[in-house]
Amino acid sequence: MFREDYSDIVLEHFMCPRNVGSMNDADGEGTCGEPGCGDSLTIYIKVQNNVIVEISFLVFGCAAAIATSSMATELAKGKTIEEVLKITDEDVIEALGGLPEHKKHCSNLGVQTLKKAIEDYYKKNAHKE
Repeated sequence: MFREDYSDIVLEHFMCPRNVGSMNDADGEGTCGEPGCGDSLTIYIKVQNNVIVEISFLVFGCAAAIATSSMATELAKGKTIEEVLKITDEDVIEALGGLPEHKKHCSNLGVQTLKKAIEDYYKKNAHKE
């Protein structure tokens, strides 16, 4: 059953995801898709003094994709870019209290997309250094 497959934390982030929405004035934006299951995620970041001060996301996907996207943004918010680049799939899974084995691939969607948003930030700000 659905309830038995997911931790209370996963269900909370699925039912009430944090940081949802687009960001028109983002400093960086990354998009990734998971072809195997059709999930798609876009993460937007706002950076000040090398710290992610604002972050938001839009996701199309299953409960695990929504929860892992929400948690990935929570783990990144308020951290330096260097700290965010060290976030792993396992960090997201652990913060959610675990995921069913067949849903663990969803955690890499958030981590990959965070890294793409940071890459985009670096590209947009390369001329400012």
